[in-house]
Amino acid sequence: MALDKKTIRLLILEDSQNEAERLVSLFRNAGRATRVHRVTSAEDLEASLGQIWDLLITAPSSAALDPTQAVSAIRRHAKDIPVIRLIEGNDSDAITEALALGAQDAVPQGEDERLVLIADRELANLEERRARRAAEVALREAEKRCQLLLDSSVDAIAYVHDGMHIYANRTYLELFGYDDVEELEGMPMIDLIASCDQVNFKEFLKNYQHQEGSAELVCGGVRADGGNFKARMHFSPAAYDGEPCIQVVIRTESDSAGLEEKLREISSQDLVTGLYNRNRFLEMLEPAVERAVNAGQEASLAYIRIDRFAGLQAELGLADADLLLSDLAQLLRARFGAQQPLARFADDVFTALLPGSPTAGAEGELRALLKQAEAHLFDIGGRTVQLTLSIGLAGLDEKTARAQDVIDRAHRCADEAGDGNALKRYDPADELAAAANRGSVVAMVRQALERNGFRLLFQPIISLRGDTYEHYEVLLRLLNPQGEEVPPTEFLAAAKEAGLAAKIDRWVLLNSIKLLAEHRTKGHNTRLFIHLSSASVQDPGLLPWLSVALKAARLPSDSLVLQLSEPDAIAYLKQAKVLAQGLEELHCKLAISQFGCALNPFSTLKHLNAGFVKVDGSYTQDLGRPENQEALKTLLASLHSQAILTIVPFVESASVLATLWQAGVNYIQGHYLQGPSQSMDYDFSPDE
Repeated sequence: MALDKKTIRLLILEDSQNEAERLVSLFRNAGRATRVHRVTSAEDLEASLGQIWDLLITAPSSAALDPTQAVSAIRRHAKDIPVIRLIEGNDSDAITEALALGAQDAVPQGEDERLVLIADRELANLEERRARRAAEVALREAEKRCQLLLDSSVDAIAYVHDGMHIYANRTYLELFGYDDVEELEGMPMIDLIASCDQVNFKEFLKNYQHQEGSAELVCGGVRADGGNFKARMHFSPAAYDGEPCIQVVIRTESDSAGLEEKLREISSQDLVTGLYNRNRFLEMLEPAVERAVNAGQEASLAYIRIDRFAGLQAELGLADADLLLSDLAQLLRARFGAQQPLARFADDVFTALLPGSPTAGAEGELRALLKQAEAHLFDIGGRTVQLTLSIGLAGLDEKTARAQDVIDRAHRCADEAGDGNALKRYDPADELAAAANRGSVVAMVRQALERNGFRLLFQPIISLRGDTYEHYEVLLRLLNPQGEEVPPTEFLAAAKEAGLAAKIDRWVLLNSIKLLAEHRTKGHNTRLFIHLSSASVQDPGLLPWLSVALKAARLPSDSLVLQLSEPDAIAYLKQAKVLAQGLEELHCKLAISQFGCALNPFSTLKHLNAGFVKVDGSYTQDLGRPENQEALKTLLASLHSQAILTIVPFVESASVLATLWQAGVNYIQGHYLQGPSQSMDYDFSPDE
């Protein structure tokens, strides 16, 4: 493999110099060229993270630096460095804990062959991630170049879908005498064809829809002012924004006449300040992102905003405000070198790209700029003007795949710095918090997963038939940054859309298992019902992981009941059947919730060996009506005939208890008995 020929850049957190050298020898004996650095302190690690590393191996413990803090430092610096934790003994609990704290894997000390194999896997995964990021950058660059070629082409080019314009370049607009592409969007192309040729054009386009390859048509074109011209149109199949369409290229004798004029119009300079304009700066930023991703050449972006510029502009007037901008541009030009591109990015914003400068190094230079700008007296129209700046600073590093991400981060930092001669540096750790504060539910979910920020509640499920088990259903809650509960339907839907549902399920399982293990040590014979999402139903790795987690917690398998909703069980019946069989082998119980709403609910049970069924809440609504009681009794009787234990939820009053008892219900659940609580504290002892 090509990977084997590359030098591994290895960090080792190990107090013993001899053990660190033994680990290095292990990799070298396996044929791996290795460049290594032994971490001796938190400061040493911080300094080392300025370079590129491929792998961190940590001892079970270290007096120099706690391994968990090392993982946190890597995250804080937004470094893509896989971590392998060495642990003492083959302790499943310790392995689970190491994985939960962010390590990619954990290996018992002394299992050298296994360590090398896991390292090989993580290094291969790292290469894949780096290649993917490089490919994303290259793809965006290719798409951008294609778009630029279209926009700047001397040929008139348009894309047409179902006879309607969806894109037209500047040459095409000029050819037909339009000023803006929005004037053509949604306009039928036939409206630009001379009336005498419209029948032929319509017939041609109708036939071309069913052809492959290119075709050509000569017909008359009509300009916006009514003028006519002869055009040779070339048609070819294409795709635009992922949609199939037809590319139309029009060439006329006058195509080359305006080329020199067009080139003169293309400018990269801001007219007021003489600096680069926004478009040119963005063009220069893209290669810098590519160098950061592919070559590890870090850079920094400074987003420099004039404080209270609107007030200054109103006070000075537009002309003098432009003079102020020009003078400030001169001050900035003197501060930044020729190799540090500087642009006027917006009305009151300048941007500077600082190649080779990590944000920590650039911060000092920019703080000096703040002092210089504050102390400078601008002479504008015979009067003295003073101003201050707010600067947002963001880095370009190996994990930066999009230039727009850097700009957005620096922009947000400038906004958060306020209007007070201040600088704020982007910290990746603040990203989720900032997004959560802006109301992003997905960000709140990610933050809760990283920081154990979810809340588990427990609602008792009460036996009407003398069961000795103490049953609780586990419910998940999420608080927003303001401390208010986010509706579960809202955050679970957002998590599913973002691909986080399976991670949430594992978080709930892991934390429920820990709490249950502690609770059962107090003499409670407790069983938990835990809901699984459709993502976990489809996850083949769930059962092996669950088996390890139960063994690590020393819990019997029948202390958990995994619960699927009827809609998910039907939609993924094949996967649910595999899951049910696996749970049976583990001696875990399966429950189906929201049961009874499908056209033929019992056909699902033929494939799934469910120990419990929780009927849908709609069956408990308005149980005072005889027909509703009869529907519930009929459903329950069919379930009981199959020896399935039944649960009726949403019991909100005592009036329904007699009906449920007569119907033979096994378990009931609802606020009348007890609402969800953070403690498993319900008194299950029978009334005397």
